[in-house]
Amino acid sequence: MWTCGHILVWSCGRVDTGQGMKTIAIISQKGGAGKTTLAVHLATAAALSGLTTAIIDLDPQGTAASWGDRRRAGEPEVISGQAARLPTLIEAAQANGADCIILDTAPNADQTALRAASVADLVLIPCRAAMFDLEAIKTTLTLAQIAHKPAYVVLNAVPPRSGIGREAAEGLTRQGAQVAPVMLSQRVAFAHGVIDGRTAQEFEPGGKAAEEIAELYRWACGRVDMPASAPARKVA
Repeated sequence: MWTCGHILVWSCGRVDTGQGMKTIAIISQKGGAGKTTLAVHLATAAALSGLTTAIIDLDPQGTAASWGDRRRAGEPEVISGQAARLPTLIEAAQANGADCIILDTAPNADQTALRAASVADLVLIPCRAAMFDLEAIKTTLTLAQIAHKPAYVVLNAVPPRSGIGREAAEGLTRQGAQVAPVMLSQRVAFAHGVIDGRTAQEFEPGGKAAEEIAELYRWACGRVDMPASAPARKVA
């Protein structure tokens, strides 16, 4: 829950995008798919672009919250919460000027995932390009359908310079799934950056991992009609 100190920071740092707050839920019923990695990287991309951003960590393991504890930068804000309190947390974020909320969910928690999908503008489903992982996303896609929310599979940890990602995307498309046009490769920067509360964008700003995240972030902004960067402040 936001403290008075956080409210002060959020209120003073607010940049009005004119679009309303957007919420993206990161959901996968399979552990190890890369939900938290995707959540912290997208949220940081939004924060670095000047948007007031927060992550709501709904996973009891609290991986995103632990990352936030190690982080030196003020944003994105990381809040630990329970699914039952999700509407209250989202209302608090909106009241305190959030432009973008990223929901990081737990694996194998159908009700939590369904609640997250229900309040989201977009559902992203990280998935490794391996047979067992591809088969495991069917339940997650069904949850998004029940919530009547647009959902896209984000292929993650794809071996660079291989055709595995393309083949997986084609297979998913044949099964009726929507696949994000940007894949995240298996790169060292994704793992090393989060060790001390950073991300690939900050660990290696000019690297391939940062480039992939920037591209995925811009695409996601387009899907939810959110500006990829905050408008410049008017100077009186």
